[in-house]
Amino acid sequence: MPELPEVETVRRGLNQLTLNQEITGGDVLLDRTIAYPFSVGEFVDGIEENAIATWHRRGKYLLAELSSSSGWLGVHLRMTGQLLWLHRDEPLHKHTRVRLFFGDQQELRFVDQRTFGKIWLVPPSVAVESIITGLAKLAVDPFSPEFTVEYLASKLQNRRRPIKTALLDQSVVAGLGNIYADEALFKSGILPETLCIDLQLKQIKPLRTAIIQVLETSIEAGGTTFSNFLNVKGTNGNYGGVAWVYNRAGEPCRVCGTSIQRIRLAGRSSHFCSQCQTLGGVRSSNSELF
Repeated sequence: MPELPEVETVRRGLNQLTLNQEITGGDVLLDRTIAYPFSVGEFVDGIEENAIATWHRRGKYLLAELSSSSGWLGVHLRMTGQLLWLHRDEPLHKHTRVRLFFGDQQELRFVDQRTFGKIWLVPPSVAVESIITGLAKLAVDPFSPEFTVEYLASKLQNRRRPIKTALLDQSVVAGLGNIYADEALFKSGILPETLCIDLQLKQIKPLRTAIIQVLETSIEAGGTTFSNFLNVKGTNGNYGGVAWVYNRAGEPCRVCGTSIQRIRLAGRSSHFCSQCQTLGGVRSSNSELF
């Protein structure tokens, strides 16, 4: 599933390519992709003759602010969604679900193999959270000034569940997913099965720093492509080639050479180095990572 860096990469690309151009029409090839309004015809009619003023990101959601106070266009890529900026003559991919037409024969295509992705058209004068209800459940964004050590500590304290599981909870940290939770835990020296209740501020402080740094590094690399992710121009992300632990089970740790291990926690794979990460966290063996 695309995580914060991949969604942020898409947002930046969309802001470079799609702004202030009239949407001349649309075509919905899979009705259930449109989560709101419930009528596909109403969606197409509502999007026509609008233009996108700017794209925002909240967690893993993309939100396009429509010009002239015409509401919002919301997108969640879910597991395999892609937003691609293409010439209209480009052959249709078999998994194309929605097409938005612009001038100069350009279009924005929503391609989604697993069909879990969703698109919303929120009318003007309606609270976005009342239509895209998942937004109301989101925690603070890692790049927000509110994402302090104290904030993270308050979200983790007294929780008797593994820190890796907690980091995947969007009510704890918005936008973080499996890839970057593994990476942040490695950089902060904490084993994924460490219980939140056992963490102290001296462990949470480097964890917060690691979360931000890992996300920043991945955004600079254009995100991660292990299967489906592409940016709006159809290009893969490059972070996977420099990942510390994620998807590297059996390979040597880039710091100490110990074989990277993989376990299952709450049904998700977790990758770690048993030498560089401990239940207590905080050690000096890879302090140079910061």
